[in-house]
Amino acid sequence: MRSPLAPLLFEDDEWLEPWESGSVVVQVLSATPAKRKASTKRTLEKFPLQSFRTLVTNLSTIAKNRVPPKQTGISVSFDLTTATPLQHKAFY
Repeated sequence: MRSPLAPLLFEDDEWLEPWESGSVVVQVLSATPAKRKASTKRTLEKFPLQSFRTLVTNLSTIAKNRVPPKQTGISVSFDLTTATPLQHKAFY
């Protein structure tokens, strides 16, 4: 789950696969993107970088609210909270 969200996290985006490096340990391809992210604390789209736990907490604020009708005979409707630009980027 972390790898698709890596651009939004304080983690490296690019990794060498174990068979590419000849080692069973996965190595970072380049430290440059990680250093840039750490120094600016922003993504390329200018979103603030977050830890995985903070990002999941942020994403958990999206809710599906049940809206009961005031009149009888009308079905219940549901309303989704509006996603912030950061939440939208994480989901899409």
